[in-house]
Order: sequence, then C-alpha cells, then structure tokens
Amino acid sequence: MQIQFSLSWLLLLIFVLFSQQSQSVHPMDILVDGVVAFVHNANETVAKVRTDVNEINNDLGEFDNAKKLENQIKVLQHFKNIATQINQIEKNHVTLSKHPLYDYLFGSDTQMDEIGNMVDDMEAISEEFANFEKMAISENDTLIISFTEEITRPNSLKFLNNDFYLKLYGQRYISKALLSQLRQKYEMSSEKLCHSSQTPQQLVYSLYKDIALTELKAYILIEYSLLIRRVSGPGNFNTETNLVRNNYNNINEEALDTLINTMKKADRVLWRCDPENHVQGVTYEELTRLLQGYVENEVDLNSDGSCSQSCPDYTNTTKMGCFEQKFCSQQPSCSGRIHDCRFIESDLSVCQSPESSNRRYDYIQYSDGPRFGEREKCWRDVNNVESWRRLFYKCSYCFCLCDEPGPRSDRYFNLRPVVSDVWDNKVVTGVRFVKKNRIIHLQIQQGQLLPRGAINESTVEWKPVDDYKIDDFNVTEGVDYYAMSFENRRITLGDITHTYRTYVVTGVSFDVFFGRLSLKVSHGAYWFKKGDLNQYKLALLLSIDKEFLRNSVADHSSSFEYVPEKLNIDNLDVPTRSTHSSEPLSKKKKYIEFVNTGLEKDAAQTTIPYLDMQDVASNPPVPLYGIGLYYKSSPGYGGFIAPRIISYDIADYVRLPSPEL
Repeated sequence: MQIQFSLSWLLLLIFVLFSQQSQSVHPMDILVDGVVAFVHNANETVAKVRTDVNEINNDLGEFDNAKKLENQIKVLQHFKNIATQINQIEKNHVTLSKHPLYDYLFGSDTQMDEIGNMVDDMEAISEEFANFEKMAISENDTLIISFTEEITRPNSLKFLNNDFYLKLYGQRYISKALLSQLRQKYEMSSEKLCHSSQTPQQLVYSLYKDIALTELKAYILIEYSLLIRRVSGPGNFNTETNLVRNNYNNINEEALDTLINTMKKADRVLWRCDPENHVQGVTYEELTRLLQGYVENEVDLNSDGSCSQSCPDYTNTTKMGCFEQKFCSQQPSCSGRIHDCRFIESDLSVCQSPESSNRRYDYIQYSDGPRFGEREKCWRDVNNVESWRRLFYKCSYCFCLCDEPGPRSDRYFNLRPVVSDVWDNKVVTGVRFVKKNRIIHLQIQQGQLLPRGAINESTVEWKPVDDYKIDDFNVTEGVDYYAMSFENRRITLGDITHTYRTYVVTGVSFDVFFGRLSLKVSHGAYWFKKGDLNQYKLALLLSIDKEFLRNSVADHSSSFEYVPEKLNIDNLDVPTRSTHSSEPLSKKKKYIEFVNTGLEKDAAQTTIPYLDMQDVASNPPVPLYGIGLYYKSSPGYGGFIAPRIISYDIADYVRLPSPEL
C-alpha cells in the first residue's frame, strides 16, 4: 500500500515537525480559484476523466483493427485535453519537492534514501506524463502500445521501480518501520523551521499537493493507458479499471482525512531566521544613545561641585559643570539625564570612539585590570584619567548611564494607525519594521482578497509609511509618536488574534498601555467563499496588553494585578557579534525593556535588543489571522525584537463548504 503509506506517513512526519507544543479557464472546465482550490480541482478532474473514458469506450464500441491507430490517436487527443487542465493546476502550485527546503527538512543521508526515491518517482511520473502527451504525433501504434503496457502491467519495470503505480494496484512496498526511525531523527519543534517562506500549515498543504498531484498523474496515465489497450486489441480491461478507480478513491479519501487532521494541529506562525549577514538599515536597526555608558567625575554631578558623596548616590542627575577642564572637557558631555552611577576604579584609560560613531567609547581599561569593551587598536589618542583628592574627600570618576535625547538618538516609534485599503478589499499579508526620519514604523504588506483564501498577487505591495518628522508642525509626542526614555522603555511581547476565526488582519499600530509600548491589530470579517471583506464588520484595533488584561479579568484575576512577566536581558553582548542563530525566547505574555549592553562585554555602549527589519510575509501571500511581536536571541547576546505573522486557518475549508455556506 505504498501510495497510501507515502502520503499518510509523510503527513504524520510533517505533523511531528510542525505541530505546536501547545482564475484559469479551460475549454472543458472552469477551475476554482483559491488557496484550497487544489482538492476541488483534482476531484473535478478525476470526475471528468472517468466521464471522458466511459464516453469514449461507449462511442468506439467493439475492437476494430482497421481503426486501431485512429482510435489510439483519438484517445491521446482526449488525454491531451485533460493534461492541459492538469498543467493549469500544476502551474498554480509551487512544487515544494524541488525546493531546497525539502532537503533541509528531510536530509540526504542514507536513512533518507526512501524519501529521495519518492521524489525521484514523482519526477519520473511527471516526465512520463509529458511523454504521453507527445505520443499522438508519433502515429506509431507499436510505440503507443508498448508505452501503455509498461504503465498498466504490475510486473513491468515501471511498477517495480515506482511506488505511485504500485499503490494504485493495491500492492505494498516500504516497511512502516521506517516511520519510527524518521520520527526520532526529525522530532523538532516548528521554532527550528524559519527557513521557509510558508507557515508550517502551508508547508503541510504544499507537500500534500506535491504527492497528490503525482498520484493524480499516475492515475490518469493508467486510465488512458487501459483505454488505449482496450482500443488496440481484444479485451475490455473493466476489472483493472474498476480496481484502479476504487484504489484511487480510497487513497484520496484517506489522504484527505490525514491532511485535514494534520493541518488542524500544525502551527500557523511564520517568523524569520537571522540573515546570513547582518546589515544595519537593511536587516536590523537599533535605538541609539538611549542608555549608554558614560564616565564622569562626581564633582560635575552636583550643583555645589563637592565630592562629599559617592558614585552610587547619583541615580538620576545631570551634568552640572566641568571642574578645571579635566576629562570632562576632552569628551562629548551627556546633555540628558545621568542614571545609576557606580564606582569601578580610581584610574582608567579611555579610548573614545570616532565622532561619526553612535558609541562614546570603544573600550575602557582600568588600572587594576578590569576592561570594559573589546580592546583593539584605538583610532584616537587614549585619555588617561585619574581620580583626585580634595581635602578629606576623594573626587572619583563614576561610570554612569547617559539618557540623551537629541539629533543623534533615534528612539521614536510611530503611533499612527496603519490600515490596508479595505475599500479596495485589501488586507494585510505581511509586516516589517522600517525606520524613516529616525522613527520606527511597522510597515504592512497588503493584497487584494480573492475567494477561498487567495490573494491577488498582482496587487501585493508594501504600503508606504507616513513621511513625517518629530519636529514637523502639528506633530505631537504621545499622539503621533512615542519617545523611549530611561523611565519609559518597555514593550509588550505577544500575539494578537481575533476571537472569531472568520476575521482577517486589516491594520496595525502601536499604543501605550500602563507605560508599555503595545502592539495593536485591526481585523475585518471575511466571507471565505466570495472573498469579500464585510465593510460593516471592521473591528477596532485590539491591543496586546488590553487583550491580556481582558483575559486576566475573565480568569477572575484583579485588573490591578495584571503585570506581564519581564524578560531579563541584562549584561548581554551586541546581538550582531553572535556566531549562532537566534531562537525565539518569548513564548508567553512578557514584556522587555530596552537596556544597555553589558559593561565588560561592550562598555554599556549599545542599546539592546535590536529590531529585526526583515520582511515577514509568506510566499504565496495569504490573509492573516494575527500578528505578534517576539524576542529572539542566542545565549549571551542582546537579541532582536521582531514581528511574526499568523496565517488564516484554511484547515476547515480543504473540503469545500456546502453551497449555503
């Protein structure tokens, strides 16, 4: 029962891989559009094939040797008409088995030989399908008969070497013991699979279509080959035809059941791996000079110029002066607030960064050994700095954090709603961070909805973000944009989906809730069969924090007790220095604070986490059920905040709904 095993086994394997822990016209027919159109179109094609074969069989009557070649050509012409429809179905489907991801998922070692054989079988049938189309022009009845006999005899070489033919004649081939081996080898969570431009649920469906399309081709080849043998000599081959038809029905129905059950349990989240190379402004961005290590003498941190206190006493102050033009006159001063000072050592050597850099220091070397940052060649003169005494007090150099808004500090997030062109039946199909005029925006990809979960790919575009600056007339902080600061630098992580599964995403925005920057998502009601947005059911923006709060209240928790868990990222290194791939670390409702990098690792010169700027959109594009923000990192590094998308659930629509729906 190889074909049945191939598909059921593969879908079960895909389930292990992906489960959450937690309009073309053909003269003969009209194909249904949409993401889930494949099953319908395949079934319609099968029905057409059987009707066609039966009609030809009845029309031709008894075997007539004088008309043998003529009848063969007639059958082949009918096959070519069906093949045109098959080619149209195939054109609308991206063959995953030829994608590099296939090798990534299933490997290439000896234990994967059977997978490789299956892919070879798929390609062989496609080649034979194409060859069969060309038979009509050969007008060589011997060649035609030989070809069809090879296709229809279970003991032929084609059958012995191709599992797709074997199953259609009810023969078993591969031992199911292979299943347990493969499950052990490939048991992994969907979080490892960020190499694809499709969600796990989409991948399950794509892999199903790969195999089901090959089964369909094999079935059609056998149907028309048996018909050619019928018109080429005595015998009606009814027994063989009925056997193949019944087996195909059973294969198809069982595979469809397995597909639907697997899709219902498959993850629908799409996120991006780290790029091969990090490029600022292309693959990532950072907030600059939000919190940054800063060296200053305590004498300059108070209004009376005294040294009677100690460094830890200065938790929130400003620079008050520059005593005797010491080191304070040799470095750019902190013109904002100064926080969380500490004393490290009395004497130190400071390597200041180039003036064009967003850093203040490349490294700081203390006399007794501690070094902050990666010490390399200093491109400027090193400043040797020493604490000094004044009477009974020691005037110490403190290591503090500088929060300095200004032209060199990009710390702003757009608060204006971003909505798809719902008036043109467009919905959100992707999202990404972009920076424009020093402001971080969530930009949406939009596309026009079509029936049955499809998107008109010719309309897909990234909608331009608002082109404004923070100092423009009528632009207001807290209304148009949000400014991060030492006191307000938290952002909530999580996903936003609608209560009703028939709603799709139509927009995104940021909001401020309990002092946290919070993602908001708008939805619209979607009529799946017609592909229309309901203009009267466009939901307001839902906030991550407000949804968490609502769920908390529903769980009989006090609204005043709602505080998501903090994700701690203290004392970490610059994210782009990591040589390992980032993995998602924020699985539950959490929030994260933008902080400085570790003192020893980076002299606290960089604000982390970074923002992942890569496009998050599936290919082909699909409507979305939700959007989220998450944090990903590798051990010891500051990581990235990134968006992710949740695709619309098509599992319940694989079998087309009844007309009244």
